[in-house]
Amino acid sequence: MTQEISHNYYKELIDLQDVEGVEAQIRSLLEVPIESISDLEQWLKDEKDLMNKITEAMTGHQVDFYRNTEDVQVKSTYLHDQQVIQPLLMKYEAKLNEKFCGSPYIQQLDEKQYGLMRRVRESKVKLFREENIPLMVKEQELCTKYSEIMGGLTVEWDGEEKPFPFIQSQLDHLDRAVREKAYNKIGSAFLQIKPDMDAIMDELIQLRHQIAVNAGFENYRDYIFVAKNREYSVQDCYDFHENVEKHIIPAWNRLAEVFKSKLGVDTYRPWDNTAKLMKNPPYAEVSTLMDGVSEMLGKTDPYFAERFDYMREHGLLDLGDRKGKSPGGFCTPLPVSGDTFVFANFSPSFFSLIALIHETGHAVNGYLEYAEHGPIEEYQHRMEIAELYSHGMELLLLDKLDQFYPEEEDFKSAQREELRRAFTMLFGPLSGDLFQHWMYTNPTHTAKERDEKFFEISKRYGLNPVDTSGMEEEIGMSWVGTLHYFEVPFYNIEYSISMLGALQLLETYRENPEQAIESFKKGASADYNQSIAAIYKQTGVSFDFSEPAVKRMGEFLEKVIQDIH
Repeated sequence: MTQEISHNYYKELIDLQDVEGVEAQIRSLLEVPIESISDLEQWLKDEKDLMNKITEAMTGHQVDFYRNTEDVQVKSTYLHDQQVIQPLLMKYEAKLNEKFCGSPYIQQLDEKQYGLMRRVRESKVKLFREENIPLMVKEQELCTKYSEIMGGLTVEWDGEEKPFPFIQSQLDHLDRAVREKAYNKIGSAFLQIKPDMDAIMDELIQLRHQIAVNAGFENYRDYIFVAKNREYSVQDCYDFHENVEKHIIPAWNRLAEVFKSKLGVDTYRPWDNTAKLMKNPPYAEVSTLMDGVSEMLGKTDPYFAERFDYMREHGLLDLGDRKGKSPGGFCTPLPVSGDTFVFANFSPSFFSLIALIHETGHAVNGYLEYAEHGPIEEYQHRMEIAELYSHGMELLLLDKLDQFYPEEEDFKSAQREELRRAFTMLFGPLSGDLFQHWMYTNPTHTAKERDEKFFEISKRYGLNPVDTSGMEEEIGMSWVGTLHYFEVPFYNIEYSISMLGALQLLETYRENPEQAIESFKKGASADYNQSIAAIYKQTGVSFDFSEPAVKRMGEFLEKVIQDIH
């Protein structure tokens, strides 16, 4: 039986099925004469209003599809957006960017308000190639195929067919046999879909390489750095990979020793690296999860809880697991409504609790930003900034995990788990970033070479303290479970950069909670037309992943571990 899902959380102010009507509205923007600076500013406002309407409708359709990938009508609407509206937008975005960049009045625009937009649009004009539009549409189709395969993935468990997130949640289990069984079941599930996943990834790499070559780049990695308007270089990333391996991994190995001794195991195997040493799971019903998180937020800052409760009341949270629901979790803004929607497909687990707090950090950021400056425009949306407030929220609530773990030992274990996650968020995405640097600068690699490289990098970072003997093949192919590699390439290192900032926020919070919360809210409502460094500064942290900065955070993490230990 298909679960009834509410669709009234977004505003559909434009009919995307009426392709001619949509195109006419966009085309009319191209025909507006711009004869003064005030004409240009009015044109930008009209363009923004139209694009917000289109974005909100498309976002709503995408969320509807993720909520129920098996609904034929919902899927058809979503695919129409991807296959018809998206190419139309790409085509006209290029023309609108050319009109903007070609206006003699752009030099008169206020640099503070429009400088970032100008730089982003100029780089888009530089990158745009008409022949890339069908390649990008094909890329999106492959990503949709990935979502469908993962959304439909079920695993047999004790004679029952269970959704994949349920099996993942069993990796937390205190019983080692249950963890090992879950780990092997996941390996078998991945093995079953591996040929499809290899085919999708092989095609994605070739498509993306061609997109880059068409735009005049040697490889997709170099292309994406320009496309993302990164405020740091490829070399900065390589240095960061090295700094973390040098200063964070030794501390991580020591924390792993703590886990190993508390588990009382002789060898620290991959399924021991996931065990949670406290009451499991922390809640049984989604309503209990929401009640508890609301309580934790309220103890931190009344505004945080008020926003969360508002979202709950207005159908802006979809958190349970069910068949046909896409995997993962995300938070997405609705630019016309001024609201934020949080989607998650998690079984009850420590991870799902933390993931909800993480997404709530994004949501609070979205509401603060909207209240101060209106909807965030695409060009302002930099993940190094967005992830600072989601990681930051996790760490500001670290001292309130007793809401779900009232027993003293459980509470300490839960805090240790969150620190494990801080470590994981430093080296996990960073090793994923290194993996993608390799994939896209070696686009002719084989599936076997890809698995081998993934294992090698995993062993240097997160699996450094783990006994992986006999598990090389399973670990090597486990990249197939990471949505980012398929759907949002090179969106990885942002997590690691922002975690460094969030740890600085925790450092302040331990000395002065009020100041840390004030800094969080100030940064989360800052003017996003500034540089990443300027917004970090307003949050009371520094945008710095040099060796001294990484070393200092490694030492701080060790201190926190000792305090909890």
